[in-house]
Amino acid sequence: MTALSLGPSPARRDALARRIRLLVAATIAYNVIEAAVALTAGTIASSSALIGFGLDSVVEVSSATAVAWQFSARDHAVREAREKAALRIIAVSFFALAAYVSVDAVRALAGDSEAERSVTGMALAALSLAIMPFLSAAQRRAGRELGSASAVADAKQTLLCTYLSAVLLVGLLLNALLGWSWADPVAALAIAVIAVKEGRDAWQGRGCCAPTASAGGTACP
Repeated sequence: MTALSLGPSPARRDALARRIRLLVAATIAYNVIEAAVALTAGTIASSSALIGFGLDSVVEVSSATAVAWQFSARDHAVREAREKAALRIIAVSFFALAAYVSVDAVRALAGDSEAERSVTGMALAALSLAIMPFLSAAQRRAGRELGSASAVADAKQTLLCTYLSAVLLVGLLLNALLGWSWADPVAALAIAVIAVKEGRDAWQGRGCCAPTASAGGTACP
């Protein structure tokens, strides 16, 4: 009778954990730079969208740091024990992001401020739009194979940053070219709804299952 696999072997788990640590480190490093550039450019241009994007980068750093803390443990059992706490931190990060984006979008729609054209902001948004999907996809694959809900949730946080990059780029372009200042906050409200859903899923531990007994190893959705 063929033996059933109970998920990745210990050696494979260690390799996946190392990969996640590297991806998380890259995410943290990029987001620290992204936050500094966005907050500076946003302040200069009086752009609430750019400032919100910079704060999103700060939230992403907190989420990635939680996963880095979890995977800093070499022992698989310790990593599993830290999973719930990491998920809670990621969920709160999602909720905080949704709250800020919502308030900032409503302020922008109310005409509280009028942003100036920011070439730096558009370049940053385009760069993030090119980089973030690859980081998110790589971490999500590793997290699913390992059966780590926190790694998958953090990958979703990175993917949300990709959506925000697209929203920011479109908003800055429409504002610069056509003067449509309402486009960015309307799209940002939609992103806030997505953030709330992802935060709820992270809090409940959804988004990835633990490795199951199957010939293929894992069965994450």
